[in-house]
Amino acid sequence: MDEVCVIGGNRYFGRRVVELLRDSGAKVTVLNRGSSAPPPGVTHLVADRDDEAGLAAALGRRSFDVVLDQVLYRPEQAEIALRVFGGRTGRYLMTSTVEVYDRVHGVAGQPLGEPEFDAAAWTGAPSAEYAEGKRGAEAVLARQSVLPYAAVRTAHVLGGGAADFTGRLAHYVQRMRTGAEIVAHRPSHPATFVEYGEIADFLVWAAGSDFTGPVNAASHGETDVRALCALIAAQGLPEARFTEGAEPSPFSFDHYYGVANTRAEQLGFRFSRLADWLPGVVRESVRG
Repeated sequence: MDEVCVIGGNRYFGRRVVELLRDSGAKVTVLNRGSSAPPPGVTHLVADRDDEAGLAAALGRRSFDVVLDQVLYRPEQAEIALRVFGGRTGRYLMTSTVEVYDRVHGVAGQPLGEPEFDAAAWTGAPSAEYAEGKRGAEAVLARQSVLPYAAVRTAHVLGGGAADFTGRLAHYVQRMRTGAEIVAHRPSHPATFVEYGEIADFLVWAAGSDFTGPVNAASHGETDVRALCALIAAQGLPEARFTEGAEPSPFSFDHYYGVANTRAEQLGFRFSRLADWLPGVVRESVRG
């Protein structure tokens, strides 16, 4: 893996992916709309991925061993990517999400495997809704024969300190600190998670591998929103005050949301245990 193009990659774990690829000796090209500069030591191309002609013009005659697409959200974006990158890369790697399983109500203790969502059989319509958009994007890749592809179905990411722009963990810390109520399902069901640095490591590992198709990326173990808040309270904050409402807080789920990392580990990657890193991430978030 000598030449890698990262689409997006300008914040959160995407930026760490770029840094890791660069430090591994790969020649990295970052392609985004130019809202922020990538880390030093990489080539930066500015283009709007939705503008097919502009994207092709920005790439020029460049070719890559791997394209890692961090910001593929809709099927029409996948179709443009296939037309533009077909013939100029050996492999297309999409950062997807476990949200593609949001319609599958699994059974606690039986984490969902990749076959629970068959992208090639997707029958939805193009949508701006996050999970449906990801399903559609995966479907376009699954039904084509232009490029070998892989879709990394990333568990909900925690960690990264100030790099975490999502504010999801900070939401709980702030509300518990001020005594504000937290809207959550009753009961709130468990889910799997992955640590910020570990998902970056996995994506770099996946970029250097040759497997195809979907793969789940998640740490071993599960937790739910109430257990998460108990960890926060253990750092000296007031206990959480829960209420029910129409718009539950992040990580509160009305059905079981665990996914299995079996395929990833069979392919050779070893994930950590949630219990080993989550307390440290919570402590970092509380201390700010």
